[in-house]
Amino acid sequence: MTAQPVADRGTWFRVESGSAGSAVRRAAERLGGQLGLPDGRIADLAIVAAELTSNLIKHAEDGVLLLRPVRRELDAGVELVAVDSGPGMADLTDSARDGHSTTGTLGIGLGAIVRQSSWFDAYSRPGRGTVIAVQVLADPETERPWVGGLTRPLTGEPVSGDGYAWRVVGERRQVLVTDGLGHGPLAAAASDAALTAFRAAPASSPADVVGHLHRALSHTRGAALAVAEPDPAAGLLRYAGLGNIAGVVTTRDGRQRGLVSLPGIAGHQRPTIRQYDYPFDADSLLIMHSDGVVDRWRLADYPGLVGRSPLVVAATLLRDAGVRRDDAGVLVARSWP
Repeated sequence: MTAQPVADRGTWFRVESGSAGSAVRRAAERLGGQLGLPDGRIADLAIVAAELTSNLIKHAEDGVLLLRPVRRELDAGVELVAVDSGPGMADLTDSARDGHSTTGTLGIGLGAIVRQSSWFDAYSRPGRGTVIAVQVLADPETERPWVGGLTRPLTGEPVSGDGYAWRVVGERRQVLVTDGLGHGPLAAAASDAALTAFRAAPASSPADVVGHLHRALSHTRGAALAVAEPDPAAGLLRYAGLGNIAGVVTTRDGRQRGLVSLPGIAGHQRPTIRQYDYPFDADSLLIMHSDGVVDRWRLADYPGLVGRSPLVVAATLLRDAGVRRDDAGVLVARSWP
């Protein structure tokens, strides 16, 4: 079995001045050292952090950056996700070319980010802002992820009560989204308990895994959660949820179908657990989120976004549909690499 570890949720930085940029760069270098990156890759990481924050300072509105560890089966490194609501770019490929500039500078920033990264993806629309996701690992090249997600705490809270995880057990690929009851450290503890139990759960159906998580959370304040199993070979998505986790299957042509979660709180009461199967083929995309993300979004409003990486899709939706009065979390998984 391979699984995402119970991960450090990372640190969000609001990037509005040069001092914030310096703080991000130092934090990235420190994290890279803790994860054992070679000196040369830490130097590359410093360039990436500096250029990302410089872009946010020069071009962005409401620019924020997430810094966190990223772990692979045989490798580890640092992931940075820069999000803004600025003027955006009409052509990211053109903007990544050395010499391109919109502010009279040398225009080498985005190109430098692409060259130093192990993995890079981005999405931008004029007038809507930009999302850039970067990984810097010891290996200069890494595979394109099939799943990605991120969480953001309620404004003023140090931790988020929302969480997510994924695992591969034999031929099964399964994902989890959880929302600890309330917010703050106790909500985060409930979500962490769900993530730990998910990693250790037997290889079984989503409904059985949800039952396992329900029993494992009895010592916590409880959580809403949902487990999904994309199976494009069978043309199905198997899904079981308790409480207010939203799930949507969307296709490249923009059609969206909502998924059913039953009422209940994992860890409390005696909930009814039921699994539902939905069509899920090679063109399908799964999106799951907590109630800290409003459900009025439509991928059809974001031309080209469905073809971007799961992490960039998740970050874009969190930016535009996440609310500040609650923890918020989004996970996206696809059937194609």
